[in-house]
Amino acid sequence: MICAFFLVNIPKFEENSVLSFLEILLIIVSSAGLLHGVLFAFYLCFFKKKKTLTNLLLGLILIFMAFRIGKSVMMNFGDDLEPIFIFAGLATLLLIGPLLRWYMLGMTRPDFKLPKNHMMELIPFFLIFVSSLFITKEWFENNNKTAIILFSSVLIFIYLHFAFYIFKSWRTIQKVKNGYQKETQTKSQKAIFNWLRLLIIGFVFIWGSYVLNILDDEVPYIIGPMVYSLVIYFLSYKAFQLKATEIDGEAFKANDNTILFKEISKLIVDDKLYLESDLSLSKLSTLIGQSTQKTSSVINQHAKRNFNDFINYYRIQDAKKILSSAESEKFTISSIAFDTGFSSLSSFNSAFKKFEDITPSSYRKRQLK
Repeated sequence: MICAFFLVNIPKFEENSVLSFLEILLIIVSSAGLLHGVLFAFYLCFFKKKKTLTNLLLGLILIFMAFRIGKSVMMNFGDDLEPIFIFAGLATLLLIGPLLRWYMLGMTRPDFKLPKNHMMELIPFFLIFVSSLFITKEWFENNNKTAIILFSSVLIFIYLHFAFYIFKSWRTIQKVKNGYQKETQTKSQKAIFNWLRLLIIGFVFIWGSYVLNILDDEVPYIIGPMVYSLVIYFLSYKAFQLKATEIDGEAFKANDNTILFKEISKLIVDDKLYLESDLSLSKLSTLIGQSTQKTSSVINQHAKRNFNDFINYYRIQDAKKILSSAESEKFTISSIAFDTGFSSLSSFNSAFKKFEDITPSSYRKRQLK
């Protein structure tokens, strides 16, 4: 059962059979995802201005994954594939696993270099790939029982090997993530963790779709390429949305930005500088002896807000305390706005609604009921 699909049912169509509309549609959809992955890989490897090891590794993953999926598409819709092509396609998973783990390391370690001893992880791929060069279709036909046992063993090893590396990659992310509290993660670090988590989930879906194929003949083999197409489209979108190709392990490099943000927080929060209505990015930058660009960048990365939202957040917290107090009715909304650092009532109302999704007056009525 486990590999009869591969060994017995390789020929899919008779010589003169005509593909149905559904079959043509499946070919187009799965092939489109395949082409999209290859084009994305070429962009990362050759056309991306920022040449990094992580982008190269991701490009290689996509290229080898495309070869693996291409084998599946041809196997599902083609006529009588040679065993060497089948084995070579399966063997690429033994490459993708290590490449995925190296990519995870590169995305979570500053100054990551690929050690020579990592190349030892490619030995299983070379063993299976070289062995596939000596396998012929006649050998399968003449030694059917032995061929099935051999093919089953190799297939199980390959998928367990891939699952092991997916798990190792997940553990790599978790170990790094445990060292960074969610509140202290920079914008880039948070984007990396989100991207890598989605990448792992995507590969789990791809792995699962192929495991279902070998466990049950009732699952159409084209499900694998279809799942891959959906996953690669989604991941491509998220990669650009999270700007994953613009960042790497350098985001975890120890620098002075954390110290600088603590200094900013002390001035803004502890010394309540936010209460000054004339506070500006330029004024704050002068106080800490940094350029406005540097100050803005540090606040964006560590507070995950721009300067205005960072300041207004603390002003709104003070305003909420006043509005919730029993003596709140003694003060007008305007006086509360000016007392908490706002220069106008309109800016106070806009900021309050942005953070609380309600106007200050409605908030007070709700609190004093």
